[in-house]
Amino acid sequence: MKLALVNDWLMSGVGGSEKVLQAICEIFNPPLFTLVSDPKNLQDTFFEKVEIHNSFVQKLPFSKKKYRNYLPFFPMAIEQFNLSTYDVVLSCSHSVAKGVLTNSEQLHICYCYTPIRYAWDLYYQYLRESKLERGLKAKLAKFFLHYVRMWDIQSASRVDEYVAISHFIAKRIQKIYGKTASVIYPPVNTEYFSFCSKKENYYVTASRFVPYKKIDMIVEAFTKMPHLKLIVIGDGPDRKKIERKAGKNVELLGQLSDLELKQYLQKARAFVFAAIEDFGILPLEAQSCGTPVIALKKGGVKETVVENVTGIFFEEQNIESLIQAVHKFEKKQDIFDLNKIREHAKGFCVDRFKREMEEFVLQKYFEFST
Repeated sequence: MKLALVNDWLMSGVGGSEKVLQAICEIFNPPLFTLVSDPKNLQDTFFEKVEIHNSFVQKLPFSKKKYRNYLPFFPMAIEQFNLSTYDVVLSCSHSVAKGVLTNSEQLHICYCYTPIRYAWDLYYQYLRESKLERGLKAKLAKFFLHYVRMWDIQSASRVDEYVAISHFIAKRIQKIYGKTASVIYPPVNTEYFSFCSKKENYYVTASRFVPYKKIDMIVEAFTKMPHLKLIVIGDGPDRKKIERKAGKNVELLGQLSDLELKQYLQKARAFVFAAIEDFGILPLEAQSCGTPVIALKKGGVKETVVENVTGIFFEEQNIESLIQAVHKFEKKQDIFDLNKIREHAKGFCVDRFKREMEEFVLQKYFEFST
């Protein structure tokens, strides 16, 4: 079985999608086809040794920093890869990778992180946050996103088998593409995020500082609880807004190394999570450390946190609901068995992902070729 791996873009080696790619590469050792990659950021990472093929977007001006500006070219670029010599094409897609062209003799499996967010679920939020609601630029953006949606629907039928990262995303695939998806949860490095039973007197959250992550909401909630300490890890466009809302009990540490992140996750009383995520790796990395999670009861986290066993949910994405959940956790903290939290997280480990993905691909290839 000759397999090709297709991905949207590869700009670093450290994110959740990159960890999925690495695990798949370790199973099949395939060549990787991607719109654009940044060799400088891939130095000293796993991907430095991977055979990478880039699209023509790689050669466009400022493509490594401004590649998202070339969105209108993405559909055509992904279709230029000639993969006709491969038996299986495995695309890992949150943008256009699933639109790669295959023929009737090839099996195309798509590991789908989500249908294109900024063209579907986050369309109006994307326009608002990019200040593209009025004017000529707004009209152009709406036109191109309309084109992307039409192409996205049309190209959905090119995939033979969909695999979603969560049941939450499987429902979105059914809604938008009208396709049934199997579910294989992404890999979590439970060996690296190791257990720690000694907790210190602080809560922690970590994320890129962008609006939908709701870090500002978490900071504002803890500012209203000055007797509780919150550690905030991360950076991004919303940093100044978050700094303005932070009280004396909130400490912003910026972007930290993986080792520093692990140490803070290990020793926290709980990890706080307020985003509506497709899956959510960080809550599981915290649980892998034996740390309970306080999370919004929406999105993929509903599949990874067990209420009153590995964490506590809050119902609404607002300050009041989060504060109530923290108070509830304060009262219930002693009920959590930290070893059980760790054992639950181990069910999402890297070896599990590799086993399930390899079995799925081989089974579907056997069915397709017989």
